[in-house]
Amino acid sequence: MNNRKTWLVTGCSTGFGRYIAEHLLKQGERVVVTARKVEQVHDLGRLGEALVLPLDVTDPQQARDAVAATERVFGTVDVLINNAGIGYFAAVEETDPQAARRLLEVNLFGTANMIHAVLPGMRRRRQGMIVNLTSIGGLAGFPAVGYYCASKFAVEGLSDALRGEVEPLGIRVMTVQPSAFRTEWAGSAAEVSEPIDDYGTTAGAARRAYHASVGRQEGDPARAAAAIYTAVNAEQPPQRLLLGNRAFEVAMAKLSAMEEEFRAWEATARGADFPSLER
Repeated sequence: MNNRKTWLVTGCSTGFGRYIAEHLLKQGERVVVTARKVEQVHDLGRLGEALVLPLDVTDPQQARDAVAATERVFGTVDVLINNAGIGYFAAVEETDPQAARRLLEVNLFGTANMIHAVLPGMRRRRQGMIVNLTSIGGLAGFPAVGYYCASKFAVEGLSDALRGEVEPLGIRVMTVQPSAFRTEWAGSAAEVSEPIDDYGTTAGAARRAYHASVGRQEGDPARAAAAIYTAVNAEQPPQRLLLGNRAFEVAMAKLSAMEEEFRAWEATARGADFPSLER
């Protein structure tokens, strides 16, 4: 295959990362399979042309080392899949500050560390693609995952800004917004240890629903992996890729509600500028 790419995928031990890496290897692609505990991904390394590397995305040096090792072995990083992330269930007020900071450290700054590590090589080659997995929670907020959503909104904003900076250099940026998929995310996420009773019917109910959904989520992660592969290889890849019926419905409803409210307050919005001298 002359058009094979080298893909660096973060967080491959479970969930989307594992499914994406497996799908890519079955397509005959070169894949850098990374995880904090490499013993959990050695099986993926046997599926094809893979380079298995230890990687904690919160460590900028490890991020640079992983990219350097990839370039030594395969020559380039053509596609970065920023998948590594964690969850946390709590109302905003219930959230432990250290847990909130850890969410941002992994979900935002871990993503940023990988972006910083791949960009020098992509700029030199004037080509490459960065795919940041966010969430439908990166477009709309939900009870019990306020700080998680904040971390994903942050990655969306970072990606928008990055796109404007690097697209003129031949580098594409895509964000992926899945809804609930049948992965280990909901079951492995940490949560508040001392809930506040007043949030029992909002964040508390949402937290219980997340736990009850484990193993019954509508989204198929194998189909999601195939969809991401198709989108990356499209002649005109999307800037944003929704995954799942629920993601599509939530995104369209939010878009519609925002437009309606913006139109209703258009005169107030426009009236905040200095008056125009042209009459």
